[in-house]
Amino acid sequence: METVPLRHWGRMIGAAAVLGLQGFLVYIISASQSISWNAIPEYLFNPAILRGVLVTIELTILAMVIGTTIGVLLAVMRMSANPVLSTVSTAYVWFFRGTPLMVQIFFWFNIALFIPVVRIGDFSISTNLLISAYSAGLLALALHEAANMAEIVRGGILSVDGGQMEASQALGMMRSQAMRRIILPQAIKVILPPTGNQAIGMLKATAMVSVIGTHDLLTQAQNTYARNFLVIELLIVASIWYLALTTVASIGQHYLEKHFQRDLQRQPTQTLMNRIGRSFNPFAGVRA
Repeated sequence: METVPLRHWGRMIGAAAVLGLQGFLVYIISASQSISWNAIPEYLFNPAILRGVLVTIELTILAMVIGTTIGVLLAVMRMSANPVLSTVSTAYVWFFRGTPLMVQIFFWFNIALFIPVVRIGDFSISTNLLISAYSAGLLALALHEAANMAEIVRGGILSVDGGQMEASQALGMMRSQAMRRIILPQAIKVILPPTGNQAIGMLKATAMVSVIGTHDLLTQAQNTYARNFLVIELLIVASIWYLALTTVASIGQHYLEKHFQRDLQRQPTQTLMNRIGRSFNPFAGVRA
């Protein structure tokens, strides 16, 4: 008896409607006489645009490194038995996650309004000279990212069996040593995937610093179309570069996650309790 495949007419109609809508949008955009398509490849590798790309990459890397470092510290503080450290960390995460990133950028850019001069002993310097537009943008991005990374790292630490810390302390390790040598190495496999997502989000979030003129990619595109009035063309150029950078970051994240997943599949989970049990087992490692 011949088997007749079931036809999903709803799926076919939906797919046809989506393709038709996409084709219609492509036709409207490509047929527009207001866009100078020849200007897009001309400005794609413009020196000013390329400088903006480098600043965007630099801001992303520095903000992620600083934010991750502070985030790990905040996560450990929040899980500390010391109520002062735990309260300070909780308040930091509450404030920097609860206020918009744009507000934080404006805050650091205008900090000289209530701290005009920074004094250390006999040395003093103007806050405007100390915190430039670039420094203000980097501070806002890094401190905001630290609050997000603190929660990601805390979630990774909580994913490790609580008996790991107890067993480490039973072997004579201090809590800080156990956290550094036992807990964090196991939690890193849980922390890495969302950290990759945060890095991609940070790459796009750097566009916000254009409001204070930090010479990033979007700022350079805005400065260029302010002179030649090719607004849409320069925004398309900026979008192409953002898409290219996020695509590269996504590919890197994919292979990084694949590497750790392969390690997890190849090696059984060896917790501290497993290793302690094997050390006291006289038949460990003996094959039949």
